[in-house]
Amino acid sequence: MTDDEVRIQELSLQGFGCSQILALLALQATGEENPALVRAVSGLHGGLGFTGKLCGALAGGCCVLALRGGGRGTAGEMEDGRLQPMIRTLVEWFEAEYGARYGGIDCATITGSDPRSRLVRCPEIVSAVHAKVQELLGSCLP
Repeated sequence: MTDDEVRIQELSLQGFGCSQILALLALQATGEENPALVRAVSGLHGGLGFTGKLCGALAGGCCVLALRGGGRGTAGEMEDGRLQPMIRTLVEWFEAEYGARYGGIDCATITGSDPRSRLVRCPEIVSAVHAKVQELLGSCLP
């Protein structure tokens, strides 16, 4: 088990959702803390507020790409032109990997609305999304 996988398990046991874990990993990688950001992405937990809709790991991965990949944060900033292609690549990869495996990319479909499957599937997916985000950021940004 990698250090990231151990950390994912630790954060999951602390009650953080998939999107929050990805945000925390991104922040911790640079030694930052941003409770407001972690709080904000908690709205993605459980498939957009426990509705079972879009997978929180996928949505959280897109948020991390925007955070680290040049998303616009102020009126004076411009979005990096490489951001949207990175997000599209992540979504296409996720659809091919998990959409094909589970029959869709929403939380309810991936987990089968079974809390036990969340214990197995979600940490694996969060780890894979984290690795893919790191790959995308490493290949697209200096």
